[in-house]
Amino acid sequence: MPIKENQIFNDLFVLEMANNHWGSVDRGIKIINSYGRVVRENGVRAAIKLQFRDPKTFIHNEYKNNDDIRYINKTNQTFLSTKNLKKLIDQIKKVGALTMSTPFDEKSVETVENFDLDLVKIASADITDWPLIEKIGELKKPTIVSTGGAQEIDLDNIVKFFANRNIPLALNHCISLYPTEDSDLALNQITYLRDRYPKNTIGFSSHEYNDWSSSMLLSFALGARTWERHIDIDDGDYQVSKYCSLPNQIDEWFKSYFKAKEMLEGPIDSRRSISKKERTYLDSLARGIYAKRDIKKGYKFSKDSFQKDFYLSIPLNKGQISCNEIINDVKLTKGIKKDEILSIFHIDGPYSTDKRLRKKIENRGYKKK
Repeated sequence: MPIKENQIFNDLFVLEMANNHWGSVDRGIKIINSYGRVVRENGVRAAIKLQFRDPKTFIHNEYKNNDDIRYINKTNQTFLSTKNLKKLIDQIKKVGALTMSTPFDEKSVETVENFDLDLVKIASADITDWPLIEKIGELKKPTIVSTGGAQEIDLDNIVKFFANRNIPLALNHCISLYPTEDSDLALNQITYLRDRYPKNTIGFSSHEYNDWSSSMLLSFALGARTWERHIDIDDGDYQVSKYCSLPNQIDEWFKSYFKAKEMLEGPIDSRRSISKKERTYLDSLARGIYAKRDIKKGYKFSKDSFQKDFYLSIPLNKGQISCNEIINDVKLTKGIKKDEILSIFHIDGPYSTDKRLRKKIENRGYKKK
């Protein structure tokens, strides 16, 4: 797949379940079903993402049972067997979502390969973990990387790595703070990433917790085209982390995406098409041409004679020549009375003879009762 073919990322929502299944297949399926409904109801394209860690290789033997280290404790608590992972992955497919994982060790990359998942994620913390990245690159699967605390050289290197292998890569602007305050979002980095890496889809991975609309509107306007949020359900069994979203919040997030699309609809490399409704409104504000005095047939218009013999006022009447038409060098084909409108029936030239222009002028403006 050529590097320019990044369509799989465009308008893609990644719903990061992480390890919020807490090692329970039933809870995992409940989360998948809850968000599958929200995805279907909004008609969006989404991937539900798991995190893979193999405790046998990920944790050093000496520390395998050390529950004092939170990361080790959580890894052990949330580990799922291959059989149980398959149940979750099958359910993700059943609800119509794409399958995706963040593997944190080489053994887990093999798990991604064995399940033939649709997409892969590289976490911010692993953007310079080249043994892991090399292994992920062997999959040849579309990959999203969170940029987190990466330096510019780190970003350049990983973009070059995937480009050289012709593997589609998306870069997610991400702040590695859980949760992230609004003042730390740095959404202008989306523009920076777009400008520096124009061949890659740019996205936004969010850990904020204040609302589910503002950053969507802003990130879409700045050019983000893929998004990620952590998801959970509030079933009373586990405390929901502040950076995790609930189904009703993801529903609001999706609807904000559609609102952003609606508000930003229009070309960026050419002038927009002006709707008939807007033209009609603007025509209603235009001034019409009125005669200052009685003028006979044969009168020839010029800039000087116009200012002397005519004036502009509202309303513009149907069939009346407006301030927007140039009528130099045309003639009156019949006389006009003082304060009478100058209409297409008074003059020669294109406004009276061109069918398209004539119809436009006849149909616009105020109809005198």
